[in-house]
Amino acid sequence: MDFKLTNALGRDVVLFEELAKGPVVLVFYRGGWCPFFNMQLKAYQQILPEIQAMGAQLIAISPQKPDHSLSLQEKEGLEFQVLSDPNGLVTAKYNLLFDVPQGVRELMEGIGLDLAEYNNTSKWVLPVPATFMIDESAIIRSAYVNPNFMQRQSPEEILRELKKL
Repeated sequence: MDFKLTNALGRDVVLFEELAKGPVVLVFYRGGWCPFFNMQLKAYQQILPEIQAMGAQLIAISPQKPDHSLSLQEKEGLEFQVLSDPNGLVTAKYNLLFDVPQGVRELMEGIGLDLAEYNNTSKWVLPVPATFMIDESAIIRSAYVNPNFMQRQSPEEILRELKKL
């Protein structure tokens, strides 16, 4: 499913244009406010040279606004594209979007996180954490989707799946 989203520097990124360069490891994550995903993205940064050696690239998508993506990229030293999907339109195309339940929303607000403001939208939405391996023909060859945000695809699993492409 093709899409066009804005990266941390405010530039448009089109999936099909990126696929013309080689396979894409597409990661959907909750946002820079989540320590679990910051650890995940740092672990993925460590395998980025191996991903690139296979002719592929890593692209991460979250609902956070580009300013927060840029801060995350700089803070964590991420060298891959971090894209913003604040209204969840692309996330919904991949059937990963959900409304944050009221109880969770109250907990988040209780620790001072206004998710709608953080994402620059009026919606309290998040993606189900997921990783897709997409080949140059735009075919999803592997998918890892887990609603438990504390579990994610390991870097080793990503490299194994990528080698199958």
